[in-house]
Amino acid sequence: MTQTAPLAFTQHLTVNPKSAAERDAVLANPGFGDHFTDHTAVVDYKVGADGQGGWGNARVEPYGPIAMDPAAAVLHYGQEIFEGLKAYRHADGSVWSFRPEANAARFNTSARRLALPELPEETFIESLRQLVAADQDWVPSGDGEALYLRPFMIATEAFLGVRPAREVSYRVIASPAGNYFGGELQPVSIWLSTAYARAGEGGTGEAKCGGNYAASLAAQMEAEAQGCKQVLFLDPFNDNAIEELGGMNIFFVFKDGRLVTPALNGHILHGITRSSVMQLAADRGLKVQERKITIDEWREGVASGEITEAFACGTAAVITPIGELKTAEGTIASPGSGAGEVTMAIREQLLGIQTGVVEDLHGWLTRLV
Repeated sequence: MTQTAPLAFTQHLTVNPKSAAERDAVLANPGFGDHFTDHTAVVDYKVGADGQGGWGNARVEPYGPIAMDPAAAVLHYGQEIFEGLKAYRHADGSVWSFRPEANAARFNTSARRLALPELPEETFIESLRQLVAADQDWVPSGDGEALYLRPFMIATEAFLGVRPAREVSYRVIASPAGNYFGGELQPVSIWLSTAYARAGEGGTGEAKCGGNYAASLAAQMEAEAQGCKQVLFLDPFNDNAIEELGGMNIFFVFKDGRLVTPALNGHILHGITRSSVMQLAADRGLKVQERKITIDEWREGVASGEITEAFACGTAAVITPIGELKTAEGTIASPGSGAGEVTMAIREQLLGIQTGVVEDLHGWLTRLV
């Protein structure tokens, strides 16, 4: 993609921000995705009469409802994408993000699949800087806490014809975030979905778009009815190969020093935490394999002792140990009790890099403020 200078953002700050007391009450118990900061970053896209499109009117404005025509394309055809990343406060008070250029690249991969315009990487990262600069007091400093950033793009043109929209809005909102699953880190229970598929061949599985997540919700409700926190999807046309969870990638630790994760196959999201885990595991001397792994191999590997740990990873939860997989035929319990040694070692290293207490040997951090 052609590299260009980021757009210049104008600041239209709210005259009535939340009080320090309100903000402090949120930061004392941030939850996940429950509260939002005072501002949003916005950039507009429009195709002109000459058929050429361009980005402009970059700004930071007060957080609030989006005025949209009832015929806006996003409401009828789901033409939208999003990303998720975090801003971490370091000990000196500065605020950093983790691999935002990878999020920018994935955002544009999603944009191409959903027939949306690509956003220059520099503008993507600058929008994060501008929003965090306006709302830096909202960045928490507690253990495992961060400011979750949600960039998204929606088709706003009002029309009912089936074609790519010619007017689009890119926005970033932010939410203080604690532990995704709440409370202290504990192994989670996963439900195996056999009635639903997350994505199909030639579909949007590699894109980070709302339709994928909407399609997972019925299975997620099924999981919750079984007392599980997440749902696992398989590829029933490929020996019931494991794909991913509703919102996370999955890894298996083998006793011989292998770390195995399902290979990217067009159905699976290219997780940024996933690729970071693979790099850190290789740094530690583990043999990392991306390959097909089936539900039968998981079951047999646990029974034989070959598989010693299983964990899920993603931006929101970082790394979460899997305690058990519940299925209609029975339960596959993870070996031992609690979180595994390899799981926790990689998790602590990754969090340490993100929060600035472990050296960043791969140049993954970008300072925002």
